[in-house]
Amino acid sequence: MRAWLVVFLKELRENARDRRTLLSALVLGPLGAPLLFTALMNVTLERSQQRAVQPLELAVAGGRHAPNLVAFLRQQGAHVVPFAGDAAAAVEAVRARRQKIVLVVPANYGARLRAGEPAALQLVTDSSDTSASGERARAGALLRGYASQLAALRLQARGLAPTLVQPIVIDDVDVSTPAGRALLVIGMLSFFIVFATLMGGLYVAIDATAGERERGSLEPLLTTPVARRDLVLGKVLATCAYMLLSLALTIAAFAVCLGFVPLESLGMSANFGPRVALAVFGVMAPFVPLGAALMTVVASFTRSYREAQSWLTAVVLVPTVPIVFAAIYQVPTRGALMWIPSLSQHLLVNALLRAEPLNAAHVALSAGTALGCGALLALVAARLYEREAILG
Repeated sequence: MRAWLVVFLKELRENARDRRTLLSALVLGPLGAPLLFTALMNVTLERSQQRAVQPLELAVAGGRHAPNLVAFLRQQGAHVVPFAGDAAAAVEAVRARRQKIVLVVPANYGARLRAGEPAALQLVTDSSDTSASGERARAGALLRGYASQLAALRLQARGLAPTLVQPIVIDDVDVSTPAGRALLVIGMLSFFIVFATLMGGLYVAIDATAGERERGSLEPLLTTPVARRDLVLGKVLATCAYMLLSLALTIAAFAVCLGFVPLESLGMSANFGPRVALAVFGVMAPFVPLGAALMTVVASFTRSYREAQSWLTAVVLVPTVPIVFAAIYQVPTRGALMWIPSLSQHLLVNALLRAEPLNAAHVALSAGTALGCGALLALVAARLYEREAILG
């Protein structure tokens, strides 16, 4: 048998007996990430649905000065609650979070309307209170609707058609698909997949490097008549094996868990059937050697298991940084971005989730770059093991 294969099987057997490795590769990553993601999505969607069906509760100060406005708000389904106090009291109530939103009607509101002058209203809100964002948007829309209604009545009273002040009519044409809209919710799916995949090989990479050194088994291993590049290759491949296992389990868990996210109630659909899941595995697999080699190189510089664990816990976050930026800034798929590992996989996975055909050149460039960087880092690890300082 080839030397690297012997080392590979040795690392597989040793780590199969390690509970931390099995817990990380088979439980924490593959099951923890999908369950956490599903729980967050369900809570978010449930709150969105509850806000959509619940009537708007709007506190109104000085409602007696605008009876027609209050009647309009109630006709539109708003639950109007009288607020005892002036504008200063309304500001204090919203600031103290006793009220989410308060509409203040000044005493001269009716007089200014009768005079045909603009009548001011104060909508007191706190933009830092994200729980009230829905109420702010709904209250603003109702007030704008009432203002448009009054403007139309004034034009009609003067014998003018209301359409005179609306020279342009805009029809929104939404070209998104249910799968495309679902990315608003599951667009960070690749982040969890990459993180779970790296966590699957974390303890294998630590045990094969810093663990060997700490146990004192590295020096006898290096004295065997085996090329050190074969030793490194076997260790990296063992890490890859656990990462691929974690990747497969994570994707399978996501395929099951997404079925429990009620996306259809919002006009969305999760395009994550068996064929898409297999395609996602194929897109993500070339990233595995890069992650394994990166963790092996970093762990080779450490002197103890604890030190390696501290360093690699931070290192596994590095490949996820481009994904976070891409999700925040809605980065489109471009050929130039296929040169960036993890980011290219993220963009290709999102294309699969949108049910878009993959560009063969993009797939080849993404896979080639990831595999090339992985091979380069594996070569760096082999060179590190050629030095006698590796035993220090």
